[in-house]
Amino acid sequence: MYKRVMVPLDGSELSESIIPQVVSVVKPSNATVVLFQAHEAIEPSVREVMGEDIASKLDTVTREDAQSYLDKIAGDLANQGINSEIVLGKGRPAEAIIQYATTHAIDLIIMATHGRSGISRWAFGSVAEKVFRQSPVPILLGPVAGTRA
Repeated sequence: MYKRVMVPLDGSELSESIIPQVVSVVKPSNATVVLFQAHEAIEPSVREVMGEDIASKLDTVTREDAQSYLDKIAGDLANQGINSEIVLGKGRPAEAIIQYATTHAIDLIIMATHGRSGISRWAFGSVAEKVFRQSPVPILLGPVAGTRA
């Protein structure tokens, strides 16, 4: 049985498409869903060009937007009788997901794949693939609606 299931979301409808599978996995075990979103820091050279005041405001707005987004998802899960926590991570998404899952007693990671292949996968990388290859925590990957994984 799972106690804590991590669901990394990037704010897109594509990443949210995994939520029905999350519900079907966690409901029987009464697990807590850890809704997770990571953000990379603004590069120091970019911060310098922007100015610290603007960069700091951008950081704040980004975190507030992420919090609001995850609050909405948490509310939707609560309406289905599912407990959740919200975690705003820092750093590159794949590394932040693995680090958090490894250090916070996560039993399972459930995430959607964007279904990229070929040149777009090479150009953009795949957070799901990196997590799959590097995480010591079990992972359930699901394709987004309308794609083949």
